[in-house]
Formats: sequence, structure tokens, C-alpha cells
Amino acid sequence: MSLLPVKIPPMGESISSGVLAKWHVADGDVVKKDQPLFELETDKITSEGTAESAGRISLKVAAGAEVKIGQEVATIDPEANRQTPEVSPKTGIPADGAAVTPPRKEATAAVAVADPGPRSPSPAAKAAAPAAKPAAVGPGPGSATPATRVAAPVPRASGERQTRRKLTPLRQKIAQRLVAAQHEAAMLTTFNEADMSAVMALRAKYQDDFVKKNGVKLGFMSFFVRAVVHALREVPAVNATLDGDHVVENHYYDIGVAVSTERGLMVPVIRHCDTLGMAGIEQAIADAAKRAREGKITLADLEGGVFTITNGGIFGSMLSTPILNPPQSGILGLHAITERPVAVNGQVVIRPMMYLALSYDHRLVDGKEAVTFLVKVKQAIEEPARLLLSV
Repeated sequence: MSLLPVKIPPMGESISSGVLAKWHVADGDVVKKDQPLFELETDKITSEGTAESAGRISLKVAAGAEVKIGQEVATIDPEANRQTPEVSPKTGIPADGAAVTPPRKEATAAVAVADPGPRSPSPAAKAAAPAAKPAAVGPGPGSATPATRVAAPVPRASGERQTRRKLTPLRQKIAQRLVAAQHEAAMLTTFNEADMSAVMALRAKYQDDFVKKNGVKLGFMSFFVRAVVHALREVPAVNATLDGDHVVENHYYDIGVAVSTERGLMVPVIRHCDTLGMAGIEQAIADAAKRAREGKITLADLEGGVFTITNGGIFGSMLSTPILNPPQSGILGLHAITERPVAVNGQVVIRPMMYLALSYDHRLVDGKEAVTFLVKVKQAIEEPARLLLSV
């Protein structure tokens, strides 16, 4: 059987090249079918390539090299996998009876020598050696302490103080999009805060039953996704995009949820959030986050969102101004929950509070609409019954 080529798979019409960031196997390894072989970084996503057949792999491209879609980066010899005899674990003899030559071990350079113990010096050695002075145990009374010589510090090479590496295609694209969002949109941010007491009480009361029934935990994000859908319905201007001199109004609710990975921030889109229950939203978020962190996210998973939610609170952020995810007109930033004194019915009480930040494109969304949107989110979080009654 001929060698099977390992090629860079197609990633979408807009992606023509990428960087082979990492090999998961070494040259000459025997791989299994569907085993992950390499990690490919493009300007939009990071994904893994897998083996289409078992066999011995020969690498043709080094890690870090730029590659084209369809380029051959390795070959797999299926026959090498079949030629490996199965060896009995008891006898060490192959199943077909052929002799197996054990792997040759390299000779060890070190040779063990028995310790002969202390030896008495010969008379000649005694005569040749100078008279030994008794070792000083410590400075006695009136004795002089010898000065200690301190070695001068050795300057470190400049290479040890800095590391220089090229931006990955994904990081370059993220940088370009962030700068473009700042330059092309009239971005403005409005703030509010939400009392998380009601949501936290619901989670504490129903968490165990929720997990038993759905196999996934009830988190805060599903509440905010539902609250955002509710607010988008009430303020449709936030659910629109600008296309040249046309306003495109969206009548669907595909919400992007930002996920932090080792390769950068990704925003997988949760589809049809208006039709999903809390369990469906939680499961969809968990699945998307897992695939994003494992490098198995696809380009289709990242496209088509109408609004984005990002949660800096999981890293301890108290307040921020999130950057728009073009061409969307709004993004909601969540922050850390902290207990703070607040006034309730004329009394100062301690409540778990979260700051909310809505960044929006002022070309499409007026200040009144942005503030109304954020108030609707706040009300839905503080009074979750509103989500059931759509008020």
C-alpha cells in the first residue's frame, strides 16, 4: 500500500493559510486512526488535524511554519503499523513464532568501584607533603576573622531578559479587529449595577434538582442570556447592524458568549436563544467552551451572532468598558460579584452587587435606547419572574 498524505484541511472560503503551531506526534511515531496530529492556527480559529489511518508517520513540515490549505505536511505508512508483530506478554515471543531481538541498550560509561575506605599515606607521601596546620573550627577569643571575598555579580546576557516571538495569525486578527472596532464605530459605554440576591437564591434552592434533571450546573450566564434576549425584544435598535447606508434589523437571537482560551479570546455563538430553556443554554455554553479550549471550534461556530456577552468578573474585574464585536451594535460586560452596602427602602443593607457595562454603537443606538436596554437587563436579573412574564 502507498503512503497516505496528511494535508491541511479546508477551513472555510475566507481562510487560505495558517501556521502549523504544534505537532502532537514525533517523526517516526506509530499513530492511531483519528489521533490528533497537529494544531493549526489561522487568523480566525485554531483547530486540530487528525490521522485518517493508523501507521507510521513521517513529518515534512516543522512546527511554526506557515502552510497553505491543502498542503501536504506529513505522510503515513499503513504497512508499518501492520508489520509490528504482536508479542506475548508472558513469553516475549511474537504470535507468529518469530524471534524478537531485544532492544540494544547503550553501555553505561560509569563503572562501579568498591570503596576501599581510608588509606594511610605512604612514607614518601608523608615526607613530600608540607606540615598540615590544624583546621580552624571557629574564631576563638582574640583570633582574627579572615575577610570574606564576595564574587562580583555576572551580568546576564540580553537574551535571558527578553523573549521575542511572532504574533500568531489568530492574535494578529484579534488585534486588527479590536483596532478597527475603535476606529470604525462611534462606541460609547453606559453603566448600571444589579443586585444578584434573587438569582443567587434561585441557584442555591434549585441547583441540586437542576443538576439531577439536566446533568449540567445552573450558572449565572444562562440568566444573563435570557435577560439579554428579553431586552433585545424590548429595544430592537440594539439588535441591528449598519451595512453601508442601510440599517439591517435582526429578528433572531443568536448570542455570542466570550470564552478565554490559551490562544486568545473566542466568541462561540449560541443559536436560537429565544427558544432555549435554562438547561439548553447552559449545555450549549459548556459544549462551545469545551470545543474552543480544545481547538475543535469551527468557523461556523463563531459567525452570525447579533450580540455578545463577556464576563471579566471570573478574573476579578470590577469594572470595564468592553469593545464591540463588529458588525454587532452592542456588547454586555459582566463583572465580579462583591458584597456592598446599598440603600433598600430607606435602610442600608449588604447585598451581592455586580456592575454591568453596555458598550454600543452610537451611530445606530441612541443613549436613551442604550440606557433602557441596560435597565431591562438589570430588572430581569433582580426580578427573574419578569423573564417568565415578559414584562
